[in-house]
Amino acid sequence: MNAEDPQYREAQWVAARAGDARAINALVREHQRMVYSLGMRLLRNRAAAEDLTQDVFMQFFQQLATLDSAAHARHWLLRVATHRAIDQLRRRPPAAASDEVPSPGEASEAGDALLAARLRALIGELPPDPRVVIVLRYQEDMDPTDIAELLDMPLNTVKSHLRRALEVLRERLT
Repeated sequence: MNAEDPQYREAQWVAARAGDARAINALVREHQRMVYSLGMRLLRNRAAAEDLTQDVFMQFFQQLATLDSAAHARHWLLRVATHRAIDQLRRRPPAAASDEVPSPGEASEAGDALLAARLRALIGELPPDPRVVIVLRYQEDMDPTDIAELLDMPLNTVKSHLRRALEVLRERLT
């Protein structure tokens, strides 16, 4: 069996919920990059993303028995990581949000590197809610409906944040 096999994944999930250290480590390895990458894209600070990842997984271990499935665990991790990042963004001054390091595993841009860096900086200047919506939509490739569910936000609010943020980004780029 391999990790893509649904029966194997379910067996791993049951073992992790039962406290099997190997299964828990496999869960962490499977989701750690996703949580860290999301933290990096939103917080734009390596240390803050690492702290966020550690905090999210500490809470994950405490909540493991309450999660129904591997898919529920992935959704739970995304939700908790996003909300914790939003909380951090709201607590700190905007100037503290600039660490120009790419996320691990981030593909190098085939286009203009200076434009990509400028765009990352402009996204980092957006207020917390629009920044999160833009990152989830265009960097995490999530559908607006999924973003609305993840953030407990009305779909029209998500669409409004997307539209306004894109207008701001276009204006600042030109």
